[in-house]
Amino acid sequence: MEANSSVIALRSTVLSPRAGLWWGALGVAAFSFTLPLTRVAAGDLSPLFIGSGRAVVAALLAAIALAAARQRIPAGAQWPRLVVVAGGVVAGFPLLTSFAMTTAPASHGAVVIGLLPAATAVAVVLRTRERPARAFWVFAGLGAVAAVVFAALQNGGLGALTAADLLLFGAVIAAAIGYAEGGLLARELGSWQTISWALLVALPVMTPLAVASAVTEPPIATPVPWLAFAYLSAVSMYLGFFAWYRGLAIGPMAQVSQIQLVQPVMTIAWAALLLQEPVGWATAVGGFAVIACAALAVRTRLTPRRSNDHRTEES
Repeated sequence: MEANSSVIALRSTVLSPRAGLWWGALGVAAFSFTLPLTRVAAGDLSPLFIGSGRAVVAALLAAIALAAARQRIPAGAQWPRLVVVAGGVVAGFPLLTSFAMTTAPASHGAVVIGLLPAATAVAVVLRTRERPARAFWVFAGLGAVAAVVFAALQNGGLGALTAADLLLFGAVIAAAIGYAEGGLLARELGSWQTISWALLVALPVMTPLAVASAVTEPPIATPVPWLAFAYLSAVSMYLGFFAWYRGLAIGPMAQVSQIQLVQPVMTIAWAALLLQEPVGWATAVGGFAVIACAALAVRTRLTPRRSNDHRTEES
């Protein structure tokens, strides 16, 4: 099964060299609303309910999709890897960002989340045998720095680390690990199948958390926070991963991950429109720098593998 999946992934890359980048960009566009809408939902709903409840709703959607498509149950060796994905993107990132957004502005959250592409690239290289060229790391590093400087200037400076910053750093690490492992599994199980099974793996843990939070602090909110919660559940937690994991599966993963460098720009734009957070002149300059570095990074080819490895990676 793994061999057939690898052939399919390779064939997709050959037929459409930039397909991975386009799918990745669609996923990033979906994810760019996550922090602002988490901030909206946190106005009335508890962070524990937001982080766990959205995973429960998404898991129900996943169960329906898997049953309707009559998907095969993953092989035994794939379940521990699904646990890694679930811990990173189903539990870790949503819970940590939900608590962080109770005190930090969405634009400030984009400062730390801007480090996610570089963290994902590191996780990919550590987990796989992809070996980016030196220029890739230069552009990826510059892009990460540009993203942080851009968001920091827009937010008036980072200052001392707060509890929200630590939560966001933890979210970055969790998501990077989940993205890397999920991208690999998507080559074997499929993109939407990977996130669907990961959601079901996390369901026995997330359901008690959601119930406990609902009992402790009943989820009573106006329609707008509920609409934000619905987006977080259906898109940020589920549908966005259809595109994102497909992009990572087509790859190369280390390059596709760098598309996330435009996410801070998009996130701050939505924060300005939805939350009326102030946006100054630094937006244009910083946004251009972030996007330029991302474009240079994704165009950098991966260093070919040694001749004794029968497969080589190309962008």
